[in-house]
Amino acid sequence: MVTARGLTLLHTSPAHVPVFDALRDRHHPGAALRHLVVPELLDRARADGPRSVAPALLEVLTGAGPGPVLVTCSTIGATAEALAPVLGVPVLRVDRPMAAAAVRAGPRVAVLAALGSTLVPTAELIAEEADGHGLPVSVTPHLVAGAWESFEAGDTARYLSRIAEAADAVTGADVIVLAQVSMAGAAGLATTGIPVLAGPAPGLAAALALTAAP
Repeated sequence: MVTARGLTLLHTSPAHVPVFDALRDRHHPGAALRHLVVPELLDRARADGPRSVAPALLEVLTGAGPGPVLVTCSTIGATAEALAPVLGVPVLRVDRPMAAAAVRAGPRVAVLAALGSTLVPTAELIAEEADGHGLPVSVTPHLVAGAWESFEAGDTARYLSRIAEAADAVTGADVIVLAQVSMAGAAGLATTGIPVLAGPAPGLAAALALTAAP
């Protein structure tokens, strides 16, 4: 049972809001979601590094209201999670449950990203999850050339097609991780026999479980 505290979702793109609302309606009807959209956090993180946004993140999340926070931007996820002790509420990066599933799938993890600033934080998260589970891991990053430009231009079909093509071209991996929330739709387009994992569904489920915690 989800409590009245609800869940705050912090996004760096307004495109993510309907993704999570749809997941809520499909899998968690009645769950209370509060959306905060702050695109400049990603802009600053890309320019100056993810840690540079910590003060702004603290300011934004301090006013977010009661209850846990789900951060849907992989680039700033680790920085946000580190603020949990100061905020006094659980903070979960959306890709953590996906990373945990990836390391259980096998040691060879291919990470696909449309944005270069996402690759290092995602690789670090996967290594952290592997270490926590006592599992070996080897991460191979893949930047999908031209994909982000399609996303910024609003050409979602071309964006997801590029990512699916990149996933289908991956070899020598036990699992493929789609590092950004915006990439999730490509999982259903890829025809590879390698499992393709996306973050939104498991991330939302894990965060909503936190709202039910005492």
